[in-house]
Amino acid sequence: MREKETAKIISQECIGTGVYSMWLETKAAKEAVAGQFISVYCNDKTKLLPRPISICQVDKTNSALRIVYRVVGGGTEELSTYQAGDRVAIIGPLGNGFMQREGKKAILIGGGIGIPPMVQLAEELKSKAEVQIVAGYRDELFLTGELEERGTLYIATEDGSTGTKGTVIDAIKEQAVEGDVIYACGPMPMLRAIKEYAMEKGIECQVSLEERMACGIGACLACVCKTKEKDHHSNVNNTRICKDGPVFLAEEVEL
Repeated sequence: MREKETAKIISQECIGTGVYSMWLETKAAKEAVAGQFISVYCNDKTKLLPRPISICQVDKTNSALRIVYRVVGGGTEELSTYQAGDRVAIIGPLGNGFMQREGKKAILIGGGIGIPPMVQLAEELKSKAEVQIVAGYRDELFLTGELEERGTLYIATEDGSTGTKGTVIDAIKEQAVEGDVIYACGPMPMLRAIKEYAMEKGIECQVSLEERMACGIGACLACVCKTKEKDHHSNVNNTRICKDGPVFLAEEVEL
């Protein structure tokens, strides 16, 4: 079981409207891989539950990792006020990362705040396979520079201000993006569409599920999703996103 530690904030900056990038000095960086997350505790002790935030980048040499998150409530609003030199309690890395397929042409798909995990995944995959990245935004872009450095980037925006107007699936079709395996993270409607697309094409699809979590370590069963097989822990057709995921083969879960 992972232990809580106090991490030092190296830097924090706002990279978009309500979107923040934070680098942390932490022991968690030594084992972290793409697709995992950390649970971050607020210093305000009235906020008891940690905030699960996916890992965006890992710097093992300097024992540092980067998280990119959006302010959506009181907890993340507090996190956004922290500055370099401040300390924050975290647990991690948690969950299971993406199952990387060496030599297979990869399509990485991120939507909204599901885009950050694709930075580290692209970094880890670029020496193993051709990397194509499809990023879906409402309008304002972020992390495009990091993504372009690690693969061929295609962008979809809801308002058509950049790239393809529409969804990530629209961008894939418009740009004729093809591959052997899909890695995806983003809102549930996007993941449903991607799963359907992958099934039509007959290609492997891995999805990272975003879900509100309580403990983050699989004990409370607050974050579950429906599965084809019975979970050995609860003996029902559920699985724990935090412990058994957040990455699953799309065919194994109901979206």
